[in-house]
Amino acid sequence: MLNRRSFTTALIAAVVLPGAAFAQAQMPSAATIERQLDAAPRMRVNPNQRVTVQEFKRRPDMRRAAPSIDIQSINFEFASAEIAPSQYRKVESIASAMNRILRRDRRARFLIEGHTDAVGSYQSNQVLSERRAGSLKRVLSRQYGVPSRALETVGYGKEFLLVPTQNENWRNRRVTLRRIDSFIR
Repeated sequence: MLNRRSFTTALIAAVVLPGAAFAQAQMPSAATIERQLDAAPRMRVNPNQRVTVQEFKRRPDMRRAAPSIDIQSINFEFASAEIAPSQYRKVESIASAMNRILRRDRRARFLIEGHTDAVGSYQSNQVLSERRAGSLKRVLSRQYGVPSRALETVGYGKEFLLVPTQNENWRNRRVTLRRIDSFIR
């Protein structure tokens, strides 16, 4: 049972550090990431209807149909694309899932989408989101051996906010992983 001091401490932590507490609790396990990325696509694409990677990035209908998972727990600092070494343990879960899928299917391909919050110009957010996706790709390849050939990146800036706000919100500074091999030529 909570006493008054414990309750007050918990309440202050929830108000002052909501992002940190939420982010820690939400890092999916490697098994969850693998299961999400290994799921069947929401639509079947005939071989003659497959598209290039560049076309896929511009097709919201295909993006929505691809198996995916949002990774909100790799929290990027405001205006930063750096993944701190203290967060590598989280990246290790992603790498573990991807490497297990690639061991079963060498043709598997993944799209890493970078996202930003709504603060700043369209152009600066676009560049930042591309840098965030590239940063995750580099860490996955260099630190955890995920083949670079299996990873594509794209930045969507503030185009697809999880939390619709024009203010700063840590949940919008995230990456989304999608498995795209069923959709591309």
